[in-house]
Order: sequence, then structure tokens, then C-alpha cells
Amino acid sequence: MDPIIDLIIIIKNGYMSHKSQVASVHSRYREELLKKLAEAGYITGYTVTGDKVKKITIDLKFEDGESAVTDVKLFSKPGRRWYITAKELKPVIGGLGHAFISTSKGILTNKEAKKLKLGGELLFEIW
Repeated sequence: MDPIIDLIIIIKNGYMSHKSQVASVHSRYREELLKKLAEAGYITGYTVTGDKVKKITIDLKFEDGESAVTDVKLFSKPGRRWYITAKELKPVIGGLGHAFISTSKGILTNKEAKKLKLGGELLFEIW
């Protein structure tokens, strides 16, 4: 399975079961995505543990018992990659959500990619 899809499903399932933390295997690609999710306010943070086999523990964000993530829509899958240009980028839920795009400058949100006029692989939308 795709590592990004796997990570997003782990986070979504953690929110649905009201867990405060979830765990995943480590990769630099996943860590870069977690930095963007923390900047966007969907998680409170993460920690990397282990020497040879690294593991990421993700701290989920809840405010007054409500989760920070309402839903996720996946676009790119292993059998079908979804590419988008900067002109095709649209706001998610009227600007309340974010789309995450893998570009030549790394993983960016739809707002950052539009500002830099970059397109790339549309990974998922989250709100």
C-alpha cells in the first residue's frame, strides 16, 4: 500500500476511535507530511523513537472533545496517480480544509502551491 495513504488512514482511524496518540513506522516522506499537518493544525505534534527501526508517535488534536479532523478524501492511489496543475487548485470546503500536493519543492498545501504556482500529485484533501 502507499505509505501516505496508510499514514492518513491511521490518523483518521485514531480520530474516529478518540485516541490521543497513534503510531506508525518512520520514513522521511511521512515525517515531512506530519510537519505540514502540524502546521495546518490537524495534529499537535509527533515524536520519532528508535535507533535502527524508527517509529513515529503522532499526538492527535482534540478541542472540547471534538476532533480536529472531520473527514479525509483520498485522490492518488497506487493504481491511479492524480496530477493537478496550479490553475486547477480549488479551495477545499470553501477554504476550511486543505489539499496536500506532492510537488518538486516537497509536500505543500493547496494554498502554498497556488502561491508558488506549482502543480503536482494531489495526495488527499482533509477538513
